[in-house]
Amino acid sequence: MDKVFKALADDTRRRLLDRLHEDNGLTLGELCARIDMTRQSVTQHLAVLEAANLVSTVRRGREKLHYLNPVPLHEIQERWIDKFERPRLRVLGAMKRRAEEAMTDKPTFVYVTYIESTPEKVWDALTDADLTAAYWGHSNVSDWRAGSRWEHVRTDGSGIADVVGTVVESERPSRLVTTWVAPDEEGHEDKYSRVTFDIQQHAEIVRLTVTHEDLPDEGAHADVSSGWPAVLSNLKSLLETGHVLPQEPWLMPAR
Repeated sequence: MDKVFKALADDTRRRLLDRLHEDNGLTLGELCARIDMTRQSVTQHLAVLEAANLVSTVRRGREKLHYLNPVPLHEIQERWIDKFERPRLRVLGAMKRRAEEAMTDKPTFVYVTYIESTPEKVWDALTDADLTAAYWGHSNVSDWRAGSRWEHVRTDGSGIADVVGTVVESERPSRLVTTWVAPDEEGHEDKYSRVTFDIQQHAEIVRLTVTHEDLPDEGAHADVSSGWPAVLSNLKSLLETGHVLPQEPWLMPAR
């Protein structure tokens, strides 16, 4: 938490977060446009925000997009605010909600987690049918080559896929991009969303960034906002402890 408070203590860094709150997913040039400061100085401030996990980045071609990550703010709310002033102080909680709702044409959800593992093991956990069945309740089935079909298949023996799509990019063990659509809407381009897994080594741990974009509406955004953290918590537990959580986290009642 020390890094989070240090990051928030600076006015320029707060303004950068405000800018991402207004319009999430900006390049360095777009962020510099409203800050009277050199690109080098803004880059240094962004590095502090990234170190505090308040900002996450995603590569798209030659561009590097910056996203506000509301998770540390939510943790501050739960630890220091909700305990004592829950009825009256909702500022950080409201900021988190607005940050997640700061969308462009279609909603985008970004989630960052850190796992004590290797990029290769994280990649396998995302693509191996048996491993995904263990922590996700579905098997991800494909040969994982760019252009191939993939399916999110139930583990009840029915063979039914609840999600299907195409592998857009496949760069083991660092980056996987897939399209997502319900089987009955396959072929309708406006119904597809897109999920990107960015896997980065950070010393002895791995930083996994999941970006789910082109969501159809706010209802879908609300679903993935609760679904991805639950699934990735189970993945993290499996890789770090050798077993999944004692209760499927997506079945936990909302607080």
